[in-house]
Amino acid sequence: MIQLSPQTERPWRESSSWWPGLTEATAELDPPYGTISVEALAANAHDMLQRAQGTTIRVASKSVRVRAVLDAVLALPGYRGILAYTLPEALWLADICDDVVVGYPTADRAAIAQLAADERLASRVTLMIDSVEQLDLVDAVVPPDARATIRVCLELDASFRNPILGHVGVRRSPVRDAAAASALAAAIDRRPGFRLVGMMAYEAQIAGVGNRGPGKVAIRAMQRASAAELRERRGAAVAAVREIAPLEFVNGGGTGSLESTHADPSVTEIAAGSGLFGPLLFDGYEHFRPAPAAAFALSVVRRPTPEIATVLGGGWIASGPPGDDRLPRPVWPEGLAYLPREAAGEVQTPVRGEAARNLRVGDRVWFRHVKAGEISEHLDEFVLVEDGRILDRIPTYRGEGKVFL
Repeated sequence: MIQLSPQTERPWRESSSWWPGLTEATAELDPPYGTISVEALAANAHDMLQRAQGTTIRVASKSVRVRAVLDAVLALPGYRGILAYTLPEALWLADICDDVVVGYPTADRAAIAQLAADERLASRVTLMIDSVEQLDLVDAVVPPDARATIRVCLELDASFRNPILGHVGVRRSPVRDAAAASALAAAIDRRPGFRLVGMMAYEAQIAGVGNRGPGKVAIRAMQRASAAELRERRGAAVAAVREIAPLEFVNGGGTGSLESTHADPSVTEIAAGSGLFGPLLFDGYEHFRPAPAAAFALSVVRRPTPEIATVLGGGWIASGPPGDDRLPRPVWPEGLAYLPREAAGEVQTPVRGEAARNLRVGDRVWFRHVKAGEISEHLDEFVLVEDGRILDRIPTYRGEGKVFL
């Protein structure tokens, strides 16, 4: 088990020693490889608890995708349960966790049948729903009288709507207000074979949008307005649903919204995970700055010109709207930049800059990924580094032969 003790030192703030230290610790390894700093991971985990101010954090597994890290974080007081991203993943994780909520509706008939046939799994896994049609699908796979009772969580739309900005946030649930939530809750309550145990509302426009810098004044204003609007609307919806079902939990938030979500009295837990690895995306927030706990190294393999060094691989592009802000960033040596016409390539990535002149074949270049768990899809394992040495090697989902989405 990884031990995540509170940290007082912040060595990652000194890039000139942090990245060379990782290079030295992993000198015997051949890239590509990924590292997780135990000290940085611990600092991030404890910082998230501080920001949540006593509200329980449910770990979002899609932002990690490493079971050893999930185990270590869930061992800390203040963390409880997993928010999975697919039902097959949730069924797998139910072996190590007795409280797994699937964060998105499922249409996986084989996984639904597996869940319905196993009382133990059905007691540990909760499905996400936002319409009666999703209940119909479950009934079509296994009728109520032939299965275990299925636990469900009702998702409320948390997006922000503004006369000027229009729709701000992600397109998730069609259930937006107390009346709609109450109607769906009543429909669930009337259906045999289901039990409504939770509600969820993910405020992506607050949790997942950077707000640091003078150019982000409008974003910060939008986020404050959205948090205030959602606090009132979510509170009314939760109250209405509680009149129908005794909810076990009300989930909200994300890494970027821990402060505003914990201030909502209707919320009992916050889902967060990206802040554990501290990817590039979260460098752009005003109210917190996680440590770069996860990173990856690639090898220089050629020198096409004296001003350019080329590493093998590198095209680990993050999901979301296509753009330069989805590219991994070379962070060491400092001052490296992509060639505009090639950027980060599938098989090779040329970089230029003053530092490129000093790179030689076989040297390492360190990169940080834009989004947290997606880096795990490119690696079979992470190398755990602590106190300047390799502590262990831990498999990713991919390393355990699992690719869920």
